[in-house]
This record gives sequence, structure tokens and C-alpha cells, in this order.
Amino acid sequence: MTSMRAGKVTYAVLGIFTLGSLFPLVWTAIAASRNNTRLAQTPPPFWFGGNLGHNLQVAWSDAHMGTALLNTAVVAGTVAAGTVVFSTLAGFAFAKLRFRGRRPLLAAVVGTMLIPPQLSVVPLYMLIAELSWTDRLQAVILPGLVSAFGVFFMRQYLAQALPTELLEAARTDGASSLRTVWHVVFPAARPAMAVLGMLTFVMAWNDFFWPIVALTQNGNPTVQVALTGLGRGYIPDQSVIMAGALLGTLPLLLVFLVFGRQIVGGIMQGAVKG
Repeated sequence: MTSMRAGKVTYAVLGIFTLGSLFPLVWTAIAASRNNTRLAQTPPPFWFGGNLGHNLQVAWSDAHMGTALLNTAVVAGTVAAGTVVFSTLAGFAFAKLRFRGRRPLLAAVVGTMLIPPQLSVVPLYMLIAELSWTDRLQAVILPGLVSAFGVFFMRQYLAQALPTELLEAARTDGASSLRTVWHVVFPAARPAMAVLGMLTFVMAWNDFFWPIVALTQNGNPTVQVALTGLGRGYIPDQSVIMAGALLGTLPLLLVFLVFGRQIVGGIMQGAVKG
């Protein structure tokens, strides 16, 4: 049996792509360690300076970054958990249950992805204003608890990865619908749930458009809203802005470092099942 081994060319290509992927993050750290005068010079700096600690401290205090990071963690974690659970339940229903109007309802769910989110901003803001949720985290959390993409993604996965025989065996053993979902559907969907949860967490963490409408920089800001208050003035301080961006990016890197192996393992497990 012939083994597949990567050659020098493969490692060279992977190294180039890795360096290209890391360059924006490294450049952000370099810019955050300099001052505004040096960043305005040509050529720009390509190595670290000595102002990183000072710029991070200024960004932390000026943008209320501690509150913003906590709010963003709550929003992104809740949105990711809600999207994973509700999308899995809906995807299972569309994939394996037989009920009247199943296909038109699925088509309607998929069709909502064609609607630009900007069209829903005015009625959604009117709704949260009526509920007195302006500048509260639930105004950002509740609209994102279910996504059409998540429902379609889980439906496509469960249609292939969840054998109908397992569901029939669970029903034959007298398992209730809730027990079937908990002991059969969720374990089968775990790889896709991990991928969907990670993607949703990243999108919720980086979301800017709706939070800047529903929240304020001095009230309950998320990271992206808090960053809008940095570098204001006649000459924006780009080094402080880069320091704030670095602070907002580090938690995502930490999450991926901690859960990256499980996420990649889930993707590979789903690929084998497919």
C-alpha cells in the first residue's frame, strides 16, 4: 500500500499561505506597538516598537474594553448556543419528519437568505423600541438565535448522517420525542453542531451593523461598537485603533486554540460520514 507523504513543494506552498494568512494579524500587532507619527511615514514599519503596552492600556480605558468584551462574550455565546440548538431541531424536522407543508416551509426558510438584512433594520428597531430594549443586550441576542443558514446546513447534514433506522429503533424501544432527539439526533449531529457553533460565534463576535444600531458606545457596547469610539479627533490615532482591534481579536484566537482540535475533528468526522 502506497503511503501519501507531503513533499518539499507542498510544505513550501503551505508555508506561503500560512504566512499570508498571519500577516494581517502580525501587522496589526506591529502597528499597535508604534505611534501615529511612525505609521504615517514611508515605508511603514515592519517590526515591533515599544509602545504596545501603552497603546493597549489607552485602548482598554478609552473604549471600556472590559465591559465590551464581557458583553460580546455573552452575546456571541448565547447566539451560538441558540442557533446550534434551534437549527438542529428545525433541521431534524425538515430532514426526517413528515408533515404537511414541509417543502414549502423549507423553501420559505431558504428564501429568507435572499433578503438583504438592511431591509429589516427599520421594523426591527421599531419593535425593540416598543419593547424598551434599546441599548440592551437582548436586542442583539434574540434576533440572532435562529438563522436560515443554520437550519439549511443542519437539514442537509442530518439527511445524510442520521439513518432513519436509528429513529425507527428508538421509537420501537418506546423512546419519547425528546429522548430521541437527545440520545439519537444530537450525537449524530455533533460534528455539524461544532462547525455551526464556531462559525456562528465568530460571526456574532464580529457583527457590527445591527449592534451599532441597537447599542451605544457608552451604554452596553459590544467590541465592534466600542471600537468606533477609538482614535477620534482631528487626527485619528491609528496605533490606538490597531491596539483596540488587537484586543478584540485575541479572544477569538484563544477560543480557536482551545477548541480548534475538536472543531477540526468534527469537520473530519462529518466528512468521513458523508
